[in-house]
Amino acid sequence: MTDNIELTHQQARAFRPDKLSPPRDFLVPNIIGENKDNVPLILEVGAGKGKHALSFAAQNADKHLIAIERTRNKFEAFAKLATMQNASNLDAIHADAIAWIVHAIAPNSVAKIFILYPNPEQHNPNQQWLNMPFFEFLLSRLQVGGEVTLVTNIEAYMDNAEQQATDTWSLPNERYQVIDDSQRTHFEVKYLARGETCWELCMQKPEGYKTRFDDWQVDAVNQKIA
Repeated sequence: MTDNIELTHQQARAFRPDKLSPPRDFLVPNIIGENKDNVPLILEVGAGKGKHALSFAAQNADKHLIAIERTRNKFEAFAKLATMQNASNLDAIHADAIAWIVHAIAPNSVAKIFILYPNPEQHNPNQQWLNMPFFEFLLSRLQVGGEVTLVTNIEAYMDNAEQQATDTWSLPNERYQVIDDSQRTHFEVKYLARGETCWELCMQKPEGYKTRFDDWQVDAVNQKIA
């Protein structure tokens, strides 16, 4: 990114991280405070029952995945499987992702973020991920060159996300059609089996990218380490 690119998101209403309290039973995984080997840190937002998280951890021993799920019954199913798999490079977190990320993740520390088949929020488009002021904060946690991968079966959601990535967030991005035999999540398996088209948008944080939260961080003294 060059200095003459206008970052329109910095003119929009700003997210207020200082207004968010930590999630109930808030814990920070050891990897965040003890990553001396600089293992790439990966986030998954909305992990569901953990199909993608468990597979990713098994196939990427050189990376550490923190997978967050808010819904209790889905998280409990995920946590049970994660305990059985016992992967040292996976942390399953039961929390609201926005509040947890605000209180746990440092600026410029995440290599990749997965948002796979989020709620399409068709009746409340302001809650779609790339429409939310929080997305600027999320980008501040991403390393330069880091990626956000968004996947959905709703073409209108993807059309909007692609436009927002370019026009609002000034992110280089590429859009793909998910291959027919992909099985990353239970939703993906179901949608592709029904013959639906699923879309993937890969966005990258370029060199020189600035947000209003690049230096904002919660006081780590008050955090509890899991």
